[in-house]
Amino acid sequence: MIIELQSFGHKHGPPPDADLVFDARVLPNPHWVEELRPHSGREPLIAAYVLENPTGRDFLALHLQLLRFILERVQAVDRKCLRVAVGCTGGRHRSVAVSEALAAALSRAAPIKLTHRDIEK
Repeated sequence: MIIELQSFGHKHGPPPDADLVFDARVLPNPHWVEELRPHSGREPLIAAYVLENPTGRDFLALHLQLLRFILERVQAVDRKCLRVAVGCTGGRHRSVAVSEALAAALSRAAPIKLTHRDIEK
């Protein structure tokens, strides 16, 4: 079984083949901080801004709990792939940071394929 994680920007449309779509637009947005705007969610500075606060920690913990629950059941029925999409407005900051964190946390549970569809848009 493989987990395919993909970050995306809602303004570019959701991935059509996702099994689950998570909305990261509730998290703090680095776009509105001038010195953070040019960076991406792959960078520790942006990941910290998005995730190292009460909302970010809760968001990540709750989504990981849900994913682990679903992953157990999907593996039990011998599915080969679970496609998870994480979106924010543009697909450069929040969705990327969350996808990277989910991939790191789930890497022991199954092989991960991680892509950032809109990171350069």
